[in-house]
Amino acid sequence: MANTVLVTGADGFIGSHLTEELVKRGERVKAFCYYNSFGTWGWLDSLAPEIKNEIEVFMGDIRDPNGVRTAMEGQQVVYHLAALIAIPFSYHSPDSYVDTNIKGTLNVLNAARQVGTARLLVTSTSEVYGTARYVPIDEQHPYQGQSPYSATKIGADRLAESFWRSFDLPVTIVRPFNTYGPRQSARAVIPTIITQLLTGRTEIRLGSLTPTRDFNYVKDTAAGFMALAGCEKAIGQEVNIATGVEHSVGELAAELIAQINPSARVVCDEGRLRPEKSEVNRLLGSAQKLRELTGWAPAYTFSQGLSETIAFLRENLSRYKPDIYNL
Repeated sequence: MANTVLVTGADGFIGSHLTEELVKRGERVKAFCYYNSFGTWGWLDSLAPEIKNEIEVFMGDIRDPNGVRTAMEGQQVVYHLAALIAIPFSYHSPDSYVDTNIKGTLNVLNAARQVGTARLLVTSTSEVYGTARYVPIDEQHPYQGQSPYSATKIGADRLAESFWRSFDLPVTIVRPFNTYGPRQSARAVIPTIITQLLTGRTEIRLGSLTPTRDFNYVKDTAAGFMALAGCEKAIGQEVNIATGVEHSVGELAAELIAQINPSARVVCDEGRLRPEKSEVNRLLGSAQKLRELTGWAPAYTFSQGLSETIAFLRENLSRYKPDIYNL
């Protein structure tokens, strides 16, 4: 019999892909979307009718404990992805990150205790590690809050751990490294580069080119979430989703320029540079624990993922604003 499943942040980038894959797997999915007066369901609005028609949509606000508890009633599995994630925006609006990422997660944890959720997956981020002290980064790596965003995610992770240790709540902390793919917002580096290139411009404006990242294709990330949800041994654990391969921003830009517009060149935009002590210079993850627990492995190569992302952005360029720096 299919599980009853709730996805918070289902209207967002990773959440919409996870929701779609859960429907395809036959789960009964409720999507928790951010309430707005426009009646939009975010990226869920773009799903094929045969997928969208199978989703129960709940409009709410993760900061409101009453709505969160109501949404979670009767749901066996809860994937908690709702969060504020843009690092530059967290520099000048840190209060909103505390309210959404820490208090929002606390609302989910409390509701899970109250309604008897069978499995809860709380979404972390590789940013909690800060710049790598050793590579590949495993789950024993120290935490370092190099931005208000990462600090709030560290806080949310530790709250989740405390609810497992204090109340035996069946929670797993899922820690994806940098996810990319169709539907990602322009605040991320890959769509930033691609959308600028697709407009035909020859000067691509970026910040620092030296940081490296471990890029996960979004469908592989979704598969990692689902694999952990079905793994009893993952309860009480925090688990990376990573590829074990790193690419610098400069290498990434060069590859995309070669694919889309070889006459383009990169220009440093000082307004896009992060404070020196805040920039995470190297992220290269270990997925050994995830493989041992579930057998998960990436199904997409980096080249395949970039190709699908380029194709999506080419068809949806009107949704983006390549001429501005998206926070």
